[in-house]
Amino acid sequence: MFRKILVANRGEIAVRIIRACRELGIPSVAVFSEADREALHVQLADEAYCIGPPSPPESYLKIPAYLELAQSIGVDGVHPGYGFLAENAEFAGACESAGVRFIGPSSRAIAAMGDKLEARRGAERLGVPLIPGTLGESLSAEEIDAQARSIGFPVMLKAVGGGGGKGMRIVERAEDVRSAFETATSEARTAFGNGEVYLEKCLTSARHVEVQIARDSHGNSVHFYERECSVQRRHQKLIEEAPAAISGDLRDRMTEAALRIADGIEYESLGTVEFLVAGDDFYFLEMNTRLQVEHPVTEMITGIDLVKLQIAIAAGQPLGIEQDAIPMLGHAVEARICAEDPQADFFPSTGEVSSLHLPGGSGVRVDTDLRVGYAVTLYYDPLVAKVVAHAETRTAALDKMSAALRELQIAGIRTTRDVLRRVVEDDEFRNDGYDTSYLARFLARDADTTDDESRRLTAIAAVLESHRAHRRDGLSLGASDGGAAVETESAWIREGRSRAMRGSFGS
Repeated sequence: MFRKILVANRGEIAVRIIRACRELGIPSVAVFSEADREALHVQLADEAYCIGPPSPPESYLKIPAYLELAQSIGVDGVHPGYGFLAENAEFAGACESAGVRFIGPSSRAIAAMGDKLEARRGAERLGVPLIPGTLGESLSAEEIDAQARSIGFPVMLKAVGGGGGKGMRIVERAEDVRSAFETATSEARTAFGNGEVYLEKCLTSARHVEVQIARDSHGNSVHFYERECSVQRRHQKLIEEAPAAISGDLRDRMTEAALRIADGIEYESLGTVEFLVAGDDFYFLEMNTRLQVEHPVTEMITGIDLVKLQIAIAAGQPLGIEQDAIPMLGHAVEARICAEDPQADFFPSTGEVSSLHLPGGSGVRVDTDLRVGYAVTLYYDPLVAKVVAHAETRTAALDKMSAALRELQIAGIRTTRDVLRRVVEDDEFRNDGYDTSYLARFLARDADTTDDESRRLTAIAAVLESHRAHRRDGLSLGASDGGAAVETESAWIREGRSRAMRGSFGS
């Protein structure tokens, strides 16, 4: 095993990795920017070092700083978590050259899957179904236009070297291809330093289903079933579930295809192969060569700690588990709590957490780095917590999630808690027939409902204010006659009125 592991990340995923290291008896090293000096992961680690100013390019994305620190304090393993440098082949290669083990796949595997065109070509060679689209080198605007007309609309432009919704544009009409191409290439160039894009047919009623795999350096590979990730806004996942509502035959074909890809590129680590599912057909989308944000739902249904397994694989240990021995126990669902204001088009919300209550109970898990006094800034990703619920059935898991989200209280910032609660309570979502277009429909319905509720609360506030003014005037008259004004309104009523006037009952 490792002597010491440096966690090249921040936030809840850094906390998650540090806890896994502690259970394995491995000393952990945290890094932090000047903005994260008081962060939870800094306090939990055995050692912690400032790596630079708040801006990520000057801190969490500085590859030389990690290597210098690792070599100076005797680190022999670096865990990148997700985001930042987790899928950066240059970082993995620099670690390899420095004799520090990158806790993830090889730089070669990251490069092969990180280039989306190369990944598509590799999947095609391995006989894995592909969405119709381009397979050659990145094309010009004129070539993209011609290909789009040939494939048929709608189509999707996607960045060759990125993910997370950056550099992606859906094009519904031929006349919009050129402007979408310019926007996508510009965004991709800014986000990833590579402005190349490619083209895919846009499947409008598809589901996003991914398979969690693991492969060791001894050639052993297994899967941990699949996750449903179709609740997305602007290609960002909001809610994930495991398992997905698919047939046993489709599950077998998808998991077999995912392992075929892992074996075909001699992958060594945890990884996730993502597919689009349309009816009983599936198509390769991409492979994420890292730990996923939504890994907890897989841990809940299998009982396997994926972070500790990832560390063990990086240390050269065999998987030590057979496919038939991996259980599928019940159902798990995860809700991503982000510091965003749904009432303001999900605009980022910043501020200091003034009070915090996390839900608990049997089958409830919360992964977070929040605490009272924590300052949420615009420097980093808005994800602040992940609430996970596990039960025997999907309905029971959703009921448990609803209760957990109602119990969760975060004051000082706006969050997505309430809108996610309404999703898990929504009939269309609960009927389990949703796809990637579901959330747009839900948000349109939810906006109408929220507007009605806001109008109702405004009316209530107006009545309360009128009543308060009337009583105040009466009490003032009494006081002028020599009487004493008496407090007739409880603190509870005042708080209710205050919230009604704000049009919100919690974050």
